Amino acid sequence: MMLPWDEMLRAALSAGVTAADFWALSLKEWRWMAGSDAGGLRPSELAGLMEEFPDKG
Repeated sequence: MMLPWDEMLRAALSAGVTAADFWALSLKEWRWMAGSDAGGLRPSELAGLMEEFPDKG
């Protein structure tokens, strides 16, 4: 199966991702960014992790 690179790059550019950053993304990162990775965290799960492991700084 061929990936629709042209559509993916157009979507990334319209979201403010540079071409260089786009090509550095893994497929999993792209799927997450595009909202098509069903294996991602739900917002409540992310909030729980952020509370449990806050950024230090």
